[in-house]
Amino acid sequence: MRHAKKAATIWVQNDFCARVKGASDNSPVTYEDPQTKEKTTHGTADGQKACLHHCLTYTATQAIVVGLGARALGIRLHPAAGAAVLALSFGTHYIADRRVPGDGVLEKLAIKTGKENFYRLADFGMNGAFHLDILCTKSRAAAML
Repeated sequence: MRHAKKAATIWVQNDFCARVKGASDNSPVTYEDPQTKEKTTHGTADGQKACLHHCLTYTATQAIVVGLGARALGIRLHPAAGAAVLALSFGTHYIADRRVPGDGVLEKLAIKTGKENFYRLADFGMNGAFHLDILCTKSRAAAML
């Protein structure tokens, strides 16, 4: 599950979703298309759509990896249980990734637990918000087992 999450977030997620999924009307995001260099500004509706798109591809990647892994190992998964776990993963990932500045759940959690500086870390090849998201995902995956 952990590797499926990383693959979905790092390899499957497109650049647009990665940059725009936290956009809001109060904190719009300007996106520059890497090929055309065209700049567009995005608010809440586009941020929600980008996050939704990412979470759909994220969940699909998990479903494929878990399905193939279970089949390779000869493990039978109950379809309803699998669907419930994927729905939980989808919902919690959407909540964690909808990083609206000053209003995101992950940011609020980081502040309440004294991890605000780590959350905001964006130096030395680190991204604190990304790593806190991974920790939340690991907790979700452990709860699913």
